[in-house]
Amino acid sequence: MTNTHLAYASNYLVYSAMAVYTFAMIAFAVEMALSIRTSSKLLVGAAGSESEVEADTAKSDRTGRIAVSLTALAFALHLAGVVTRGMSAHRVPWGNMYEFSITASMALAGAYLLLMKRLGLRWLGLFVSFVVLIVLGTAVTLLYRPSAPLVPALKSTWLAIHVSAAIISGGVFLLASLVSALYLYLDHRESMGGRPLWALRMPSLEALDLLAYRLIAFVFPIWTFAVIAGAIWAESAWGRYWGWDPKETWAFITWVGYAAYLHARVTVGWRGRRAAWLCLLAGSTFLFNYVYVNIWGTGRHTYSGL
Repeated sequence: MTNTHLAYASNYLVYSAMAVYTFAMIAFAVEMALSIRTSSKLLVGAAGSESEVEADTAKSDRTGRIAVSLTALAFALHLAGVVTRGMSAHRVPWGNMYEFSITASMALAGAYLLLMKRLGLRWLGLFVSFVVLIVLGTAVTLLYRPSAPLVPALKSTWLAIHVSAAIISGGVFLLASLVSALYLYLDHRESMGGRPLWALRMPSLEALDLLAYRLIAFVFPIWTFAVIAGAIWAESAWGRYWGWDPKETWAFITWVGYAAYLHARVTVGWRGRRAAWLCLLAGSTFLFNYVYVNIWGTGRHTYSGL
């Protein structure tokens, strides 16, 4: 296949992944609807509801497994789209905002699938698929750029090392932020009297709090490596390790935010609401760097923007 054909194939694969993610999101929504119906029957305790509850539970479980299978298929198409994008340009596929966006959203979906069974995260599928679709939709409509060679500043092996670590970190950071946001919402609802029906089968607040912590503890060393690798690359490309460029500054602020989160949990004993807010605050600095600094910021990193 020619480079042009590979570029078109990448586009079609990304669009196909979006379609399958949409079906997966619908399936997760149906699973949630069945869970709501099951919970309402258990609360009402209607006569003859036991067999109906068992049937609805079986349907919910089957629909959930279908949703996960669709997510896995969408991820495979997504991965193929990212790989063919790189093949079309003969380089790693994260040289601009479009490529970073499709790869970071793939990292989010991959992190979900990788950790789903081990950490019991199937219930998070609706939120993950929704966020992935938002990122991909923004990428293909607003951020798309034709496949092209890299600008000179990006022609380095450090691109693969530094940016891949940042992409993995971004996917897990987003996952932790989703968990923390859900924690705060459910904590608010429980303080007002109880959870909504759709959330009755979700993990306890303590489990959500621990899950966010485990995700951040896992990915923080990777983000630390990404920052260090970026500094080494900067010295190679520009003759200095650190110049307080806006992107460098916000990457450091993100590092400080997550370091503060881990420090507060381990040494001060922060749990629950305070830890969740701190996790979201740190996550917001990453999103600010990703969106605002890349698109509207100034400095040596603007080549990755629009």
